[in-house]
Amino acid sequence: MKHILLLLALAASIPAFGQQAWTHNTRQLQRSEVDALLAQPEKVLILDVRRPDEVTAKGSFPVYLSVQAKDVEQQLSFIPKDRLIITVSNHAHRAGAVGDLLLAKGYQVAGATGSEDYEAQGGTIKRITPPPAKISAAPAAAAPVADAATTALALSALAALP
Repeated sequence: MKHILLLLALAASIPAFGQQAWTHNTRQLQRSEVDALLAQPEKVLILDVRRPDEVTAKGSFPVYLSVQAKDVEQQLSFIPKDRLIITVSNHAHRAGAVGDLLLAKGYQVAGATGSEDYEAQGGTIKRITPPPAKISAAPAAAAPVADAATTALALSALAALP
């Protein structure tokens, strides 16, 4: 019986090891809170503070303003002060730090969420399919094009070689 209780205690503590303690003044939002805020789109702005490759790989909300966490302070003029802001990162820690910055600058911050946390709680995240890479045509000067007569002449010269 002691072994079973010990195993149960260990199993219950495993998720806590993977999570950082919340140290931000910005409130960490749960899925139900985010959904309630999203039900009022005219009042809310989602500010995704991840890198573009993270947004592409992990997905995000259907509509959001994308400003990387490292650039937020320089881009404050693009962030409206008349909206309630939800900051987003993968697991909300960068979002919490950005939320704290915005609060200090006088913005209305509802809280922070992580797109992965939101999805794990049953929320729907939109994945973005990146467009296929385009192969650019080589400049004309870099690759001269031979006409049919030049090609025939070159082939006949090769055939004449011993």
